[in-house]
Amino acid sequence: MEELTGTILAGESFEPIRGRLVVEDGRIEAVEETDTSSDDIVLPAFVNAHTHIGDSVAKEAAVGLSLDEAVAPPNSRKHRRLAAADRDDLVAAMRRTLRYMRQTGTVSCLDFRENGVYGARALRDAAEPVAVDPFIFGSDDPAVLDVADGYGASGANDNEFSTQRAACTERGVPFAIHAGEPDATDIHPALDLDPDLLVHMVHAEREHLDRVASQSVPIAVCPRANTVLGVGDAPLRSLLDHTTVALGTDNVMLNSPSMFREMADAAKRFDVTDREVLRMATTAGAEIAGLDCGVIEPGRRAALVVLDGASNNLADSVDPVASVVRRASALDVKRVIG
Repeated sequence: MEELTGTILAGESFEPIRGRLVVEDGRIEAVEETDTSSDDIVLPAFVNAHTHIGDSVAKEAAVGLSLDEAVAPPNSRKHRRLAAADRDDLVAAMRRTLRYMRQTGTVSCLDFRENGVYGARALRDAAEPVAVDPFIFGSDDPAVLDVADGYGASGANDNEFSTQRAACTERGVPFAIHAGEPDATDIHPALDLDPDLLVHMVHAEREHLDRVASQSVPIAVCPRANTVLGVGDAPLRSLLDHTTVALGTDNVMLNSPSMFREMADAAKRFDVTDREVLRMATTAGAEIAGLDCGVIEPGRRAALVVLDGASNNLADSVDPVASVVRRASALDVKRVIG
């Protein structure tokens, strides 16, 4: 049994509780109010809802490029770099990224892994010695589902994905697809595939949002990547008003996979509350992937981040939730548990 003390951001509302959190056999046993002198802040560990970890072999390779030049299949800078990468180098680069993610409080990520079965197996190998469990959305042939956890489509304007959608339905695994990133033309076709997850939705309009709500499709948004690629800003307030929205960092070649940076960007640039942003970074991604984490309550998996609330950065904050979302960084992380 282990006891953590300090300010605990408990439940789905992240209510700050001064007290203790008891962990036993990897589960949260109790959350109790009690006197404590600890300045620690305990929050749910992050679930990064959209990554492309294969891009770890090409950090900053897309600086100054457009969306098509940077990442569009099959001839973008990204895809040329992936095709040329030695497997050992690819695995080593992805492993370093996963280790960084762990250091910055992330315990799982929903990764769109390129290169079919080969790519999915490479990510499995990269993750094996690291305490970050990627939920892999595979690509190419439906046979990738023998290795991956679901299928991740590039976009409805890129190809015809009904065979992959049917394979996911048959196996009972999720089908995800990029939509509404460069423009709105691929959103309705993506929704026609009855996806389990949409990614980006930068150019979503009312007609799309109505369909999203009626089909109960969650959305992963990646504000920093959208900014870097110059495609615009997702209508985050409207998305949240219609469905579950989770936060992702997207391509490693564009941004570091730091959920602290992604939260701060979202909180400061969009019409959202700090609690909504923290939920997007924790609970929402866990729900989409069916993970038993993202909320601090008895019975849940003890996947937790412990921050030093007395650090030079966080000391004197008047609101622990706002402090976590808007100010905290990797330097404030004392421990990542679970």
